[in-house]
This record gives sequence, C-alpha cells and structure tokens, in this order.
Amino acid sequence: MFPYTIYDVIVVGGGHAGIEAASASSNMGSKTLLITTNLQTIGQMSCNPAIGGIAKGQIIREIDALGGYTGIVTDSSTIQFRMLNKSKGPAMWSPRAQCDRRLFSYYWRSFLEKNNKLDLYQDTVTSLIVEQYKIKGVQTFFGLKIKGKSVILTNGTFLNGKIHIGKKKINGGRIAEQEVRGITEQLTQSFGLKFGRMKTGTSPRVDGRSLNYDRMKPQNGDINPKKFSFFHHTKKLKKQIKCHITYTNQKVHDFIRNNFSYSPVFTGSIQGVSPRYCPSIEDKVFRFSDKKEHTIFVEPEGWDTVEVYVNGFSTSFPEEIQYQSLKKISGFEKVQILKPGYAIEYDYFPPEQLKMTLESKIIENLFFAGQINGTTGYEEAAAQGLMAGINVHLKIHEKEPFILKRNQAYIGVLIDDLITKGTKEPYRMFTSRAEYRMLLRQDNADDRLTPMGYNIGLISEDKMILLDRKKYKIKKCMYLFQNKNFDPQIINPILYSKKSPPIYHKKKIETILSRSEIEIEDVIPLLIDEIKKNNFSEEILEQVSIRIKYKGYIDREKENAKKLLKLENLKIPNNFDYKLIKSLSSEAREKLDYYRPISLAQASRISGISPSDLSILLIYMGR
Repeated sequence: MFPYTIYDVIVVGGGHAGIEAASASSNMGSKTLLITTNLQTIGQMSCNPAIGGIAKGQIIREIDALGGYTGIVTDSSTIQFRMLNKSKGPAMWSPRAQCDRRLFSYYWRSFLEKNNKLDLYQDTVTSLIVEQYKIKGVQTFFGLKIKGKSVILTNGTFLNGKIHIGKKKINGGRIAEQEVRGITEQLTQSFGLKFGRMKTGTSPRVDGRSLNYDRMKPQNGDINPKKFSFFHHTKKLKKQIKCHITYTNQKVHDFIRNNFSYSPVFTGSIQGVSPRYCPSIEDKVFRFSDKKEHTIFVEPEGWDTVEVYVNGFSTSFPEEIQYQSLKKISGFEKVQILKPGYAIEYDYFPPEQLKMTLESKIIENLFFAGQINGTTGYEEAAAQGLMAGINVHLKIHEKEPFILKRNQAYIGVLIDDLITKGTKEPYRMFTSRAEYRMLLRQDNADDRLTPMGYNIGLISEDKMILLDRKKYKIKKCMYLFQNKNFDPQIINPILYSKKSPPIYHKKKIETILSRSEIEIEDVIPLLIDEIKKNNFSEEILEQVSIRIKYKGYIDREKENAKKLLKLENLKIPNNFDYKLIKSLSSEAREKLDYYRPISLAQASRISGISPSDLSILLIYMGR
C-alpha cells in the first residue's frame, strides 16, 4: 500500500506546522509520510487570509532564508502587500501580505506533490505505536499500522476539539471537520505527559457585495510591493486588492453587553484559556469598557471571490446576535453572513516537556510542533514545523541537532521562550520578546540564516551564490559611501532642505547619512553615476543605509550577544543531578530538575532562578 515498509518520518497533520515539517525532512533526504484527515484542506488558512505582521513577518523571512516554503507560497498567492511600521526604525519593519486563501492552499499542495521523498495519505491518526518509550509508528482510524522511525505531531486545534456557537457545542477540529480522539488520552494516561486546554476563535465571513465600502476607510497596498522570499522569483504584483477599515461604536457595544449571557465565554461553557492579544469581540467590550470603538479590518479572501473576512470581530455568539451586531457597524448595515464566527477549544501539551529540538523528553523520536505546543498563529506554527522537520532528520541520521540562539533568529526566541518558560495562554510572537531585534531584522534574515540552511542541506548551491553576490555588492556599496568625499557647496543645499546643520569641510557620504534627518534618497543623487554603473539595487542601498545609520545600535547588540554566547557555551549535562547541590535554593533545584536546561544561559531565563543560583551552578560547571 505504501512505497516504504518503514518511514523515516511520519508527520501527523497538514496545517502550517505539518507542511513545513514534512517539506523540511523530505528535502533533507528522509522518507516522509504526511498523514492528515482531509487532503483537501492542506495548508488551509483557518483564520484570517494573511501572512506576516509585527514580528511574524520576520519569522516568515527567516523560514525562507533557511529553506522553508511559506514565504514562497505567500508571494505566489499575495493580493496585497504592506511593509508595516515604516515610520519606525528598521528593527520594527514587518512585511505583511493579504493572500488568496484558495491559491495559498493550492500552491502548498503543488510544492508537496512535486517532492519525490514525500508521500501524502488521508486518514486520521488515533494512537502512536511506542515500545520502551521509543516511537515505532502510528495507528489510524481505519486500523492501519504504519511503521516509522519518528513522528511529528502537528494536530493544531483537532485534539478533542470542541466548537462553540452560542449554546451549540459541536465536536470538531475546524468547522465541518471531525475532531481527533485518542492521542491525548494515550500520551497522558500511558506516558504521563501533562496537557491543558486552550481556546481560540475566528470571525464571521461575509458577502462583500452586501457591504458599503464608501462608509469605510480604504487601506491600499504599498506602491512598490516587496516579497517575502529572498530567492524565489514570482511575478511583480502589478495589481492589488484594497482592504478597508471601519469601527465598532457605542450601539454595537451596548448590544453586545446586553447579550453577554448568550456568549459561551461568559456562561462558563468554555474552559480553555483565550489568546491575550487576539480577544473575541465580547472580550474586548468587557475588558476595555472605556473604549468607544474597536478597529475592524475588512479583508478580501481572494481574487475571484466575494467572501470577506471580518478581522477584529472574532466571536462565539449565536448566529443571530452576530448578525445583529455586525449590522450596527458602519458599512455593514445590509451585511449578509456567509459563515458565522465560532470559538474552538482544544488540547495542547505544555512545551516545557520538550527538548530545544522540539523532541519529547519522555518518548524518544516523538516531536511536537505548532498549536499543540500552545502557540497561536500561522507563522509561529510554520517556524516550529520547519525546526521539528530539520531536527527529526538530524536525529534519526545521528547528526548534531540544529538549535537557533536568541541572538540568531526570532525562531530561536520563540522556541527558547516555549521550552524555558512554557505558556499558560496561546503564545504569540512580538518584536518586544527579542532582546536583539536590531540584529534580527526582516531585511537581513538571509545573511543571518541562509549559510546555516546550506550547511544542513536545505539551501541549494545556486541560492548560496545569489547570497554571496548580494553580500559582495553590499560591501562594494559600503566602500563607496565610506570613501566618497564631497565639498560643502555640494552637500549643504541638501542639509539646508532637511534643516540639518551645514558642513564647512569635505565630508564622506557615510558621515552625512548617519544623521537622523537625512535619508538615503537625499544622497543618492550625489552618487547616481556610480550607483547606475554598479547596478546597486534598491535592496542593496537599503541595506547600506541601515548599516550606516544604525551602526551604534547594531555594534552594541553584537557586543551583548557575545557576552551571552559565553553562557550559551557553558553546557549542562542532561543527567546533571541538581538535588545534590544543597546550596541551591529549593525552588531553583525543583525548576532546574523540571526544565533540564541545556546551558547556563537557558537556566538564567527560567523564572525563579536567581543570580546567586547561577553563580553556584557556574562553580559546579567549573569543577
């Protein structure tokens, strides 16, 4: 039935984590099987039809730099592109794309089917085959036993999923899709893993023809739209679809307050913990009672559909209350709902039970990725899937694990936060979570990570050549800016126009550009001949500008990262017995024994570990 009697890797689930995991392991050479309940929903955007955003856009560029596919698929299905936070410094710039939901799934399926090392199968995994705490395969709903050296669980919201719409409770992992039973029970009862319940939700989809866009604020894409992928060339986005913004109002809020009793969020029907940073409209009205309005983003679902996603209006109200609430929003007076919003509860496994590779500490060769680890968002899931796929291949082929540090990638921050701190609520990435966000910009993800992707076998020789050419051009352009002098009479007109103090002697362009009020566009005319001669692209000029203008910040973060590296290099043996160190506080012994940090740096990030505890550990490491 299957081409292999035993697979190297079995990936359970075809969501954003599962497809990145399956792509990574198979592209690295592992015989991989992706098994999912419905092959028609592979790569489905269950929530809003968008990829990227604050910190999330950085993650997608990192995935692309390492050899993942989400950025490429996004570029192929983009209907609008915007670079967020351009008014702030480059550490905050974050790409975001509205996507055609149907095309996004189509391109993902296309990439998967072109992979000769990857098999797809439609069935539901209900239990794992484990012998002496080591994975041996999976068993399916239809009774198949499939042998595998390793398994990656990427079940998303499907483990004992329960959908809530008002008083209705429907067992399901997504609307009209069956939940998965058996895996949670096996892992907790037979192997002692801890689990919890989380809740997320989605907004209604409405008919765009029923909306009055004249009463809303248009939200256009960038005039010069960029892409997520550094290497994969898709056609330039010449046409974009408008999004729109409108707002709730006092009438909407009053109506929602009067109907709190119909929401399962307030009746106690939902036990799972909700996302703090993506609350339902009921939560918003209750928690932020002083706010007179909340923003609603009206997002088209594709090129050839009237379906529109009402971002900002996640809800579990009954259908009629959803309808009456929406009608009171400006532009929604004649709204027609295509699909109601709903809340969903599901099982997750606290991620501190995992190693930094995302492998279970209890069951060998069992990996977890995505919402099953307590995260929320396509981007966070895809990043975990990529890292699990990489590390499962390395593990079964007896190679060193691939672990990204906090100063190397947002992906490193994400996984370190999950493993070291755990999460009691759906985890979402923000730029504020990263200590080194000036180093972890979206524009330099290829410089940071592509050589690593090449070393593990996910990046081709051709892509490395492209990166080397880019780095050479940046170096050449930097040399030009650092060595080209101009007289005051040439530069001062520019400085006067920008209300910047004049110069009285020759100055290098680098010195002028380092001023906060001067932008790269201001000095380009001075170097236009050299720029054209060397064919320096907009991307190259942007890189040079960032490196010159923010040199002080970048150098400071590099220095801090070097200091951290000393602690990262102080490894703690996996079998280290903390109970023997009586001078450690009892809380420190308990938490260190539970989390099992791999380095002194990771130990320092565990809540409750004091500087004195670290000093004691440092002494023992020295011994």
